[in-house]
Amino acid sequence: MSSARRAPGTPGDPGDPEQHPGDPEAVARAICLRLLTQRARSRSELAAALVRRGVPAQAAATVLDRFTEVGLIDDAALAQSLAGAQHRERGLARRAVAMKLRQRGLDDDTVGDALRGIDADSERTRARQLAERRQRSLAALPVEVQQRRLVGLLARLGYPPGMAFETVRAVLCATTAAEAVECFPDTE
Repeated sequence: MSSARRAPGTPGDPGDPEQHPGDPEAVARAICLRLLTQRARSRSELAAALVRRGVPAQAAATVLDRFTEVGLIDDAALAQSLAGAQHRERGLARRAVAMKLRQRGLDDDTVGDALRGIDADSERTRARQLAERRQRSLAALPVEVQQRRLVGLLARLGYPPGMAFETVRAVLCATTAAEAVECFPDTE
């Protein structure tokens, strides 16, 4: 495709700052702004993108520092937002949320601060909601199959085994006819 037929601002456009080798900071700014318009990103994600594009380390650090200073990069706010959304909307447990945040390049202190809003009670409540919702679609299956599938669901979402079994037992005892399921009392 010739440059005359390209849309303005597409990579390869002669006026595209990402293609101009003269000012690495302008290239870094253009890359970061383009990535930030797609979705919020951590400083680590942006730094990795700049390295992949061959931006010199000093120019990358200058741009990332400036973007942090003006609030375009805010790892703490990103972590809070992601943690809440992952727990509320996707039903992930605290452990799974922490893993997702670390995958985004967020440091342990930032992750720890973001996870403060997810306590054992909110995990139990969310696990119960997930198990109850899924159990309705499994009601026609034998109780053992329901139990296995529900515990598997909670395990995949990062819930601890003890909590998963306890939650599933409570859901099955509450929703299944008493003669169809043996509800085991907690052992002492």
